[in-house]
Amino acid sequence: MISLNSPILSGFSFYLFNVIYALAFLYACYRSPWRKLTSNLGLQHLCFGATVALMIIWSIQANLIDGVKIHFLGMTALTLILGWDLALVCASVVLVGLNVISGDSAANIAANGVITILLPIAVAQIVLHIVSNKLPKNFFIFMFCCGFFCAGLTALLIGCAVAVILGLNDIYTWFKIQQDIVTIIVLTIFPEGLLNGMLLTAIMTFYPDWIRSFDAKKYIDDQ
Repeated sequence: MISLNSPILSGFSFYLFNVIYALAFLYACYRSPWRKLTSNLGLQHLCFGATVALMIIWSIQANLIDGVKIHFLGMTALTLILGWDLALVCASVVLVGLNVISGDSAANIAANGVITILLPIAVAQIVLHIVSNKLPKNFFIFMFCCGFFCAGLTALLIGCAVAVILGLNDIYTWFKIQQDIVTIIVLTIFPEGLLNGMLLTAIMTFYPDWIRSFDAKKYIDDQ
C-alpha cells in the first residue's frame, strides 16, 4: 500500500489532515467499548495480537520514490475483526509506534492516518453496510465482498488519494505521478485483496467469533 514517507506536506493540507485525524481519533476513543475490553481477556489478547501483527506487516516496506513508500495494509481485515473504533485506535498506535522506532518526522502522521487508516475504515464500513442490508446472507458473498473485493477497492482508492495529494500540492508533476505511482496502484490491488481475503476466510472458518462484524448465526447456522 502506498503512503507518505517524509514531511512533504505543508500549509493548508498539513493542518487539514491534522484536524480530520484528531477529530476521528477522539471520536473513536469515545465510541470504543473500553468497559468490555477491560473485562474480556480474550478481546484484550485479540487487540494486542492484531496490533502486533499490523506493526509487523507495516514495518515491511520499500521506498517507491522520494517521500512515498509501499507496504501491505491489512486494514480491511482489522476493521472487520475489531470494529471501526478499536481498529482506528490500534492502527493509530501502530502508526505512531513505527514512526518513533524509525525516527521519521512526525509531520506526516496525520496525513498517513487519514490515507491508510480512516479511508480503509470508511470503505470497509460502507461495503459491510451494503453486504449486510442489500445482499443475501451467504458466507461466500460476505467473504468475497467484504474481504477480497473491499481490500482491493481500498488499495485502488488509497493509491489514487496519494496521487491526487502529491499532484495538488505540486510535489511531483502529473507525468511523474502517472509513471511512478499509477502503475504501482494497479499492482497493489490483487495482493492487498488476496492478503485480507485469505486472512478473513481462515478466521471466518475456524474462529468466526473473532470477527466483530460477522454474525455467524445468520451466515452459517441459519443457512
